[in-house]
Amino acid sequence: MDVGIGLPAAIPGVSGASTIEWAQKAEAGPFSSVGLVDRLVYPNFEPLITLAAVAGATQRIRLATTVRLAPLTNPGMLANQAASLDALSGGRLTLGLGVSGREEDYLAAPAPFKTHGRGFDEQLETMKRIWAGGPAGENAGAIGASPVRDGGPVLLIGANSPRAMARVGKWGDGFIAGDGEPDMAKQSYDAARQSREDAGREGEPRLAAGAYFALDDDAKSRGAENIMHYYGEPFGPMISEGLPDSVDAVKELISGFSDAGCDELILWPTVTDLDQVERLAELV
Repeated sequence: MDVGIGLPAAIPGVSGASTIEWAQKAEAGPFSSVGLVDRLVYPNFEPLITLAAVAGATQRIRLATTVRLAPLTNPGMLANQAASLDALSGGRLTLGLGVSGREEDYLAAPAPFKTHGRGFDEQLETMKRIWAGGPAGENAGAIGASPVRDGGPVLLIGANSPRAMARVGKWGDGFIAGDGEPDMAKQSYDAARQSREDAGREGEPRLAAGAYFALDDDAKSRGAENIMHYYGEPFGPMISEGLPDSVDAVKELISGFSDAGCDELILWPTVTDLDQVERLAELV
């Protein structure tokens, strides 16, 4: 199983320079990818712009959205942005996409909230057509750069609803679990495999996951505060309570996801201290 590391771009107060340095330290280590979470109404960096900056400062490491809230951007623009980043980075983009349950994000975009699931399905269909070189719409021609990989960047679908799993089989190259629990991820992975089989597609889906970490007691205390600030009730306490803060705890987490059949686990930071990259690298 590959292990990636998240960028601290969603932690309030982090600087752009620190985010780039974090990515460069990650590339010098054993990590397969750098990734980041997404929301709109929050003081965080926008994922694709952040990864574009990281792409220019790195050469090897993959760039992952874990996940980007797709319905907040129209499909033509998002398809062009993703294909451009993939081409400029030499094919390093893993595009994790999902929807948000926070209505305020949709109000701020603005974008339809009540129909965002159906809109996401239509968006995926449009983006796949664009990446294949087809027209953007009935009265529009082809747009944007050509992605490095035929069919577009590696596409992972997030969320666990039956409708989300159907998207994995129809549109996705794989699935990304975001609940931080190996046992729950395993159930989702089985559903993702079944979805791909039901859609008549050959081969195994790529199975990924994201989970938080904070190495040492002080980092855990500050990290728990950041998680509470980001998620609020009821998810903040649930995530922060189980936050792994020791070498043994993080190793156990990695082992659990490996046993669950995960292909790549991306460990999201909860504090901006650069030594967290080096500490995690040592145990990976």
